[in-house]
Amino acid sequence: MQARIYKRPKNAMQSGKALVDQWILDFVPAEAKKADPLMGWAGSGDTQSQVQLKFASAEEAKAYAEKYGIDAIVHTVPPKRLKIQAYADNFR
Repeated sequence: MQARIYKRPKNAMQSGKALVDQWILDFVPAEAKKADPLMGWAGSGDTQSQVQLKFASAEEAKAYAEKYGIDAIVHTVPPKRLKIQAYADNFR
């Protein structure tokens, strides 16, 4: 089983930062989704793609993956750099 560990991104529709400190462990889909012949909905027999585990830190997620033999790849988030400027800089 392969999985990816990443930090939950900030919601683009809101200015709040709730749940941003969570780390998510998602399993990589084992098979491609295909259209159902009757209804046309996309689906697959892979039940692992429905599992999403939440952790407080990346180390906890990695420890869980190692404990259960899951091949996990950690996707780190680059640090945010704020450009500090004054309102008066808009008029120079």
